[in-house]
Amino acid sequence: MNTSNENQIQQLKIDKNNLRRRRGGFWPILFAILVIILIAVYFAIPRKSDLTRVNRKSVSDRAQAIDVAKKESVSIGNTNITNITTGNEPVLTVSGYIVARERIELSPRFLGIVKWIGVKKGDAVTNGQVIVILDDTEYVKKLKEAEARLESARIALQKAQIEYDRIKPLVDAGVEMKKYEDDALLELMAARSSINEIEQQIELLKTYIDWTVIRSPINGIVLEKLVDANELVTPQSFGGSRGPSTAVVALADLNDLQIEIDLNETDLAKVYLNQKCKVYPEAYPERVYDGIVAEIAPEANRQKGTLQVKVQVLRPDRYLIPELSAKVDFQN
Repeated sequence: MNTSNENQIQQLKIDKNNLRRRRGGFWPILFAILVIILIAVYFAIPRKSDLTRVNRKSVSDRAQAIDVAKKESVSIGNTNITNITTGNEPVLTVSGYIVARERIELSPRFLGIVKWIGVKKGDAVTNGQVIVILDDTEYVKKLKEAEARLESARIALQKAQIEYDRIKPLVDAGVEMKKYEDDALLELMAARSSINEIEQQIELLKTYIDWTVIRSPINGIVLEKLVDANELVTPQSFGGSRGPSTAVVALADLNDLQIEIDLNETDLAKVYLNQKCKVYPEAYPERVYDGIVAEIAPEANRQKGTLQVKVQVLRPDRYLIPELSAKVDFQN
């Protein structure tokens, strides 16, 4: 039994010759690792030829950028469009808002009811175009009444003239006293004066009727429609927000635009009248417009420490919309 166990133990033992490693495979692996390291170091060290290629590429990129910067302005319609501005560098860049140089709010000349309004917000109007008609019923009736009184006055004038023509020969012949001639002459003069007064009243009523038709005084755009048909309008404000409207529409000429800027007082020395500017609307930053400083306010805002400056846009187009923001470059 013991002999059998010893035999089994001997079978489980590993031969010493099998425990020895093959020493021949270690050196090739080490050599391969050294070769890889040398190759990596070789390519990691910068060489003169590589720097030359990089410099050439940088020079090429800079040349391309300069070509883009020197791109000439393209004229589209009345607007000069430049992608990159070269030449005079701006001394100051400030943001502001596009505004119409003149905003006109049309008001009635008297209290009245809107009978018809023929425009809406955004409509183009021409000088003299009828845009609102007020109810003229009252003035038409007063006109007819005045015309009737005029006819009566003319009849009274004829009667006074006949009476004077009858009295005068009698006075000249000494049949009647001079007093009767004087009385007849005064009646004649009063009749003539009455006719003149009524004619003036008729002219005034015709003027009122003409005022019920409100026309556009300019070629422009309707910025706001402030009333609707059947609304009460008046030229006077009675206070509060629920009273009659004091204006019917607001108009502006969009070919006469300015950029309104609140300029910091520390930058005031860089701006002067008639100074050339470049205008860049925020909505269309690729579009550039020429402008000049048209107005510098005579009084500053103490609370803000700013002064209002207005830059006139020389050739505006449909892309410039009032109340949108824009950047202004003030040139040397």
